[in-house]
This record gives sequence, structure tokens and C-alpha cells, in this order.
Amino acid sequence: MDKKKKRSRYNRIYTQISELMPKSDDKLARMATIIAVLHHKMEYFFWTGYYFLKDDKLIVGPYQGPVACQELEKNTGVCWAGVNRQEPVVVPDVEQFPGHIACDSRSKSEIVLPIRNDRNEIIGVLDIDSSEPNAFDEADQEELARILRLVYEV
Repeated sequence: MDKKKKRSRYNRIYTQISELMPKSDDKLARMATIIAVLHHKMEYFFWTGYYFLKDDKLIVGPYQGPVACQELEKNTGVCWAGVNRQEPVVVPDVEQFPGHIACDSRSKSEIVLPIRNDRNEIIGVLDIDSSEPNAFDEADQEELARILRLVYEV
């Protein structure tokens, strides 16, 4: 998807999600709603979900797509890279990422964004896989970060 079309689609998604957020003040319900909208509106999203930090582990949270890994081994894979670096990670080709965890071999590219609570502490990550290589870019990174802020802003 070209960047102009991608940004336009994200703007429509942002509007839709921002209208849905006031329906609940429960953060998990808001996060689940974001996942459902993103997964069904972005055709190149193959797996869309969260992993939450719990007792020094990353445990799967709400998601859409094929069955996920329930736990991710500490300090391995793209999700842990996002936590450890405390910044988004975009991987154009997961086969080239050292320590990549293949929950589904159809995944070809990935983007991970740390999730922070209202005290600015990392509580987990938003993890999105695509079955297409090179699916994610700075537009995805910026727009997904903007959408994630809706969990706490509305």
C-alpha cells in the first residue's frame, strides 16, 4: 500500500477508534477494540495483538489472527527487542532478525511498539505481523503510536 493511501486509511481508522473509546473506560476493552478494528481494516495485517509483561515474561493478550505463542522467552524475538530498546522495532524480513520467534511461518515482516501505561511505564507491546515482506514503514509506526495513545487519552 502506498504511503498516501496508508495515511488516509489510518486517519479513517483513528476517527473510528476515537469514537469507540468513550464507550468504556476499561483499558483492556479499549485495547481489544483497537486490535479488532486494525486487524479488519488493514488487509496486510496477518496477526494483530498484544503481549503484556507479567512476572518477567511476555504473555499474549487480546489478538486477532492465527493462534499465537502464549509466552515469549525472555530477551528473544522482536517483541522483547521492543521492550528492551523501549522503542518501536520495524522488521522488513523476520528471517533476517536474530532470535526471531516464529509463532507462524507465514509471517514475513513485523512491527512492534511498546505500550506504556498512564505512568509512562512499559507494560507490554503491540505486535503486528504481515504475510508480506517489507509491509511496515514509518507511516505505520507513527500512526499506530497515535492510535495507541487513545487507550489513555479519551
